[in-house]
Amino acid sequence: MTANDKSYDGFTDEERDAMKERAKELKAKTRRGAKADTEPEVLAKIAEMEDADRVLAERVHALVKENAPALTAKLWYGMPAYARDGKVVCFFQSAQKFKSRYATLGFSDQAALDEDTLWPTSYALTAMTPATEKRIAALIAQAAG
Repeated sequence: MTANDKSYDGFTDEERDAMKERAKELKAKTRRGAKADTEPEVLAKIAEMEDADRVLAERVHALVKENAPALTAKLWYGMPAYARDGKVVCFFQSAQKFKSRYATLGFSDQAALDEDTLWPTSYALTAMTPATEKRIAALIAQAAG
């Protein structure tokens, strides 16, 4: 192995940073209590995003509030997420954070999206069009059950 070769230890720098953020979130939850309003933290994290991701995340946040008001906004691995009874149902992942080509709207196993024996759990998100908003709104409403 040369000096320029990098060994892969299983996690990227971005993944390690996300795990550190999750640890901070859990510590903060313990300090403030589980019932505290975490929406301001989510909005602050969205405001920190680069323009393209921020615009998408703001709209996803608004669509969740409009179509699944029972879900609670919280941070999850440093990204906006929406939970029912403390369990994440859906989340937004910025492209910039993980140096990927597109942002992602994802759903956990808590989402009521089951359909037959195969269904998507995440979607690439590159722009917000009226059709995209309509589809996201329907997915979020269904996921929230």
